[in-house]
Amino acid sequence: MEDRAYLSIGEVLALLREEFPDVTISKIRFLESQGLLDPERTPSGYRKFYDSDVDRLRWILRQQRENFLPLKVIKGRLREAGAGRVPVDVDDEPLGAASGGGSSASGAVSAEPAANRSHPGANPGVTGAAPARSVPDLAGDSPPLAPARTGSSMSLSELATASGLEEHDLAELEKFGLLSPRRVGSTVYYDEDSLLVANLAAGFMRYGVEARHLRMYKVAAEREASFFEQVVMPMLKQRNPQARRQAVDTLTDLSRLGQSLRVAMLRQALRQYLEGP
Repeated sequence: MEDRAYLSIGEVLALLREEFPDVTISKIRFLESQGLLDPERTPSGYRKFYDSDVDRLRWILRQQRENFLPLKVIKGRLREAGAGRVPVDVDDEPLGAASGGGSSASGAVSAEPAANRSHPGANPGVTGAAPARSVPDLAGDSPPLAPARTGSSMSLSELATASGLEEHDLAELEKFGLLSPRRVGSTVYYDEDSLLVANLAAGFMRYGVEARHLRMYKVAAEREASFFEQVVMPMLKQRNPQARRQAVDTLTDLSRLGQSLRVAMLRQALRQYLEGP
């Protein structure tokens, strides 16, 4: 192979496969089509990936896999970090500024010890495996029930590419009611909530958890929603804007309380494992 400072898309794929076994050329191209990547091109149109491009791609894939962030959130953080840089989160190592191709294309990427990498299916209890990470509040300071405002939509194939799942995996999630696509005529669209569910399901699947196992979360959510409806129904029956705002505020408070109570109950139920002998 000729001595050059950049990698082809196939070489990037081979480089990332150890850490991200599910990554594909189609997924890399999809991320580029969404404006998250912008590799240079050769005169004949082939992509040229430098150190900064690979660092950026690696960061994007980690945010999807470990933090379950929607593409819009990832894109916003990259924009805030500035051209040629990737954001530095609490659990991330600083990756520095773009090299512009001045160093070898494998240098910065291979510097990270393999033991620090998080591999799909890794058991957090095994020495050398990445520790389990908590799911962040993707809405930041926004209310837990605040709907996504981007209005973006994806086809089934785009959702599969963005989440790293196969289409038959998504079909299973839809079969058990975990995905609720929107249908316009013969066309089916998936929104940000669908992407979030797919990313979370992908995290579960790394531990052998199937879609049918996840149905318990839908059942629990529906029971909780039914209970909350009973609380706010007297407000909604008043049929005035102030009462409706009060109902929304009440649902927001109840959802926050429910989240905290679920965590506390789960911690109690798993105490014998969390605290050890």
